[in-house]
Amino acid sequence: MTSIRVLTAADVDAVQKMVLEFGAYLQELGDSWTHNFTTERYLVDGFGANPAFHGLIAEDDGAALGYLLMSPNYDVDRGIRIEIVIDLWVNEQARGRGVGKALMAEAAELARRRGARQLLWAVYKPNKLAADFYRSIGGQLVGDLDWMYLPLD
Repeated sequence: MTSIRVLTAADVDAVQKMVLEFGAYLQELGDSWTHNFTTERYLVDGFGANPAFHGLIAEDDGAALGYLLMSPNYDVDRGIRIEIVIDLWVNEQARGRGVGKALMAEAAELARRRGARQLLWAVYKPNKLAADFYRSIGGQLVGDLDWMYLPLD
């Protein structure tokens, strides 16, 4: 039976294994992904003095099936707290069993408890599987925004 729980520092090995699987999947889609979310980054950025993310892990009898990372944010235009889903991965063998749906449902509940009124995420355009999944759970495209970034290093 699948269970969802909050990620801990002790989940580092399971998450790292899934991050590498996710990266390989993205590379197959044409992404130039490189492994930057290392064990050290996971521990420092998620469980250090100034955590940048929190998350969930899906398990079945102790075996990791998937994970979700999220981060608090704010929408000034609407004056609401939001949570940004920054990573969601479900192992290939666990897909179609409701694991992704369960992770997103728990993320939504966790975000509500933290005062958020919306989940927001980005989808790599070639990742049609992800886009179809998100649409199937009620996800909507933000038609009037393009995400942009400014490198700081």
